[in-house]
Amino acid sequence: MLRDVHDGDLPVMLRWRNHPRVRAASFTTHEITEDEHARWWAAVRSDPARRVLVYDHERVPAGVVTYSDVSGGSALWGYYLDFDGLDRAGALLPAWIGLERAAVEHAFGPLGVSTLRGEVLAGNEPVMRLHRRFGFVEVGAYRRNVDGVPRQVVRIELRREHT
Repeated sequence: MLRDVHDGDLPVMLRWRNHPRVRAASFTTHEITEDEHARWWAAVRSDPARRVLVYDHERVPAGVVTYSDVSGGSALWGYYLDFDGLDRAGALLPAWIGLERAAVEHAFGPLGVSTLRGEVLAGNEPVMRLHRRFGFVEVGAYRRNVDGVPRQVVRIELRREHT
């Protein structure tokens, strides 16, 4: 289930985002400070083209879904999970699948987009396999500097009519 972020969620969201596995798969790999996180949250809350939601897995906060560039019938999305908590509970894979399902349903339902786009660092095959499982297709690639290192990024998308 996806829900709005509550102020009390912010510290745990920062902890999840700073997990080494999340940082390694992100476009920003440094450890995010509390001040940087607060500035990001202030910017998100005031931007109508962005949405951030918490994913609850079996009624426990377990991840974050972000939507950006929400306009013209499309959105760009991303996510991260509570790797430590889910791994300890033996629930990482079910939560990962549940988050993706909830994010796609939210995009094509309440968010009202017809195309959901994403970007994945090349070589992140577990994420690409999951996206393919949900019907995402690769639509291009480009190079991007990730903390000063050129990396290949794969563009993916899913159209509502293909779900």
